Amino acid sequence: MRLCVFDLDHTLIRSPLDLAAMALDMRARLEVTCGPLAPRSDRYRVNELITHCRRDAPALLDTLWAIALDHERRALDGASLEPGARDAIEGARAARFAVALWTNNAREITADVLDRFGLLGGFDLIVTRDEMDALKPDPAGWRVIRERFGDCAAVVVGDSWVDGVAAAAAGVPFVAYRPRLEDLERWQVKPETILDDLATLPGWLAANFDGRGER
Repeated sequence: MRLCVFDLDHTLIRSPLDLAAMALDMRARLEVTCGPLAPRSDRYRVNELITHCRRDAPALLDTLWAIALDHERRALDGASLEPGARDAIEGARAARFAVALWTNNAREITADVLDRFGLLGGFDLIVTRDEMDALKPDPAGWRVIRERFGDCAAVVVGDSWVDGVAAAAAGVPFVAYRPRLEDLERWQVKPETILDDLATLPGWLAANFDGRGER
């Protein structure tokens, strides 16, 4: 079996979701209970705030997730299908890949936006934060995928260093779609290739995917 695993936001779906603003709101609420977090030059990210909350204020976890869900819901109105997304999914299937989705979004939001653009039935498996023990870049979602598909030849397609780090932690090659190159360099992410057009993914899969990891 061969498997192509897609990220959602900014990969298949163009979204105005502002993760930095989400993290700021979550941090503000967390600091009300736990006090100020240690200052640093880099911003705190959502996955870090959730980890901090689980450790120091677990009773607040549902409140932080509610903040995240509110941001995701408000972003739905501005969501659109990424150019080439449908071609990438259908082309991967035509190249005899199973197709999965791995996203940090909530299942409710994921199902809504995929259904809106007619993509909900296009995946063999959808893994959201509701099924994971930890958000990307932690590879927890990959463990869910592996339970379904076992050890197989796979590739992860995403836009962010977060996807690349998660793929590397899972031991899976990464294809970057229109990434921020400075982020890839900072986090030492080395994609197999960088795509500017998702519609070219099936051709790359057919020409270059050599079955690494297949059992």
